[in-house]
Amino acid sequence: MGIVVQKFGGSSVANTDKLFNVCKHIIKEYEKGNYVVVVVSAQGKTTDELIKEEQEITKMPNKREHDVLVSVGEQITISKLAMCLDKLGYKAISYTGWQLPIITTSVHGNARVKNIDTEKINNSLQEGYIVILAGFQGIDEQQDITTLGRGGSDTTAVAVAAVLGAEKCDIYTDVDGVYSSDPRVIRDVKKLNKISYDEMLELSSLGAKVLHNRCVEIGKKYDIPIYVKSTFEKESDGTLVTSQESLEDLSISGVTKEDNIVRITLIGKDNKIGRIYKVFSILADNDINVDIISQSFGEHICKDISFSINEKDLVETLELLNKYSEELNIKEIKDDKLYSKISIIGIGIANNPKVKAALFETLYENNINMHMISTSEIKISVLVNMTMADSALKALHKKFIEG
Repeated sequence: MGIVVQKFGGSSVANTDKLFNVCKHIIKEYEKGNYVVVVVSAQGKTTDELIKEEQEITKMPNKREHDVLVSVGEQITISKLAMCLDKLGYKAISYTGWQLPIITTSVHGNARVKNIDTEKINNSLQEGYIVILAGFQGIDEQQDITTLGRGGSDTTAVAVAAVLGAEKCDIYTDVDGVYSSDPRVIRDVKKLNKISYDEMLELSSLGAKVLHNRCVEIGKKYDIPIYVKSTFEKESDGTLVTSQESLEDLSISGVTKEDNIVRITLIGKDNKIGRIYKVFSILADNDINVDIISQSFGEHICKDISFSINEKDLVETLELLNKYSEELNIKEIKDDKLYSKISIIGIGIANNPKVKAALFETLYENNINMHMISTSEIKISVLVNMTMADSALKALHKKFIEG
């Protein structure tokens, strides 16, 4: 008898009928003789509605109180799902993140899991219960409620699977696996039967919303097989995310798009050791994630430094840079918006120079200008005007995936 962790997203538990449909997947695994731990998100658009109500009060909410508010949705789901299972004749018990507890860092809105107390889970499993856990939430060492960021229930599920030594973690969603691109934009997407942790991490970090990127990090670290499956298909093979040896041949897994990117340019910084460090240290201390970075040298040995951020961090970033502009010796701060980041991901990219040439040629042939470029072992990302993003996505998918 092994432990299986199942996670169900908001669309899977959106109403009572869907909750009973979720019960079928849970019962099927339970009847195999497995211990079953279920992690759930808030129902449907509950979190969005809570944020909408919050915005009616203030556009800049206190981060601690924001987490207290948006963590409510998952608590509603766990109680309802436990009731559904109980009505069907199965023992079920629910726990919030603070009841276990799931201990996290104190970064409200984007906390990271530090430790999970498994005593309540293990005791309940031994007593024959199906355990239902609230995803997305935890508690810090000051006993304040925290949340893990949008999509954080995935991370809760894989983290729980890791600490319990589970056989696998099934992530149930509204699509039957991981696809080569966004099916809403690309007609001829391909479903991937299997994908490596590294490729999935890049896909998740670069705009593919099927998995929270931090859950993939944990899966890789603890070698937890992650299956992405459809809640709404009776038999869903889905996509297996697992360890996979690198191949010599080029293999492009996907093309992704991330919208609402802003490019910040710091003009005229003097070329002194430590200046760049101070800029990014200030941003890091305020939990602002910087992505693509480039620099150029201007007159009198001065630097222009550009970097990309998500639009949601723009106001805070500009406030910080203006506050420290004199100390950082910045002559001018420019922000250009809005861009999209288009990326191709695949094993073998770094060792195949023809890939970059083909990418640049494809964008040129479609009259799409690039504003910033970033590369790694398994991905190439470019910033393009957001109005051209779908065209770029379609062109690159046709070139590298459809052939």
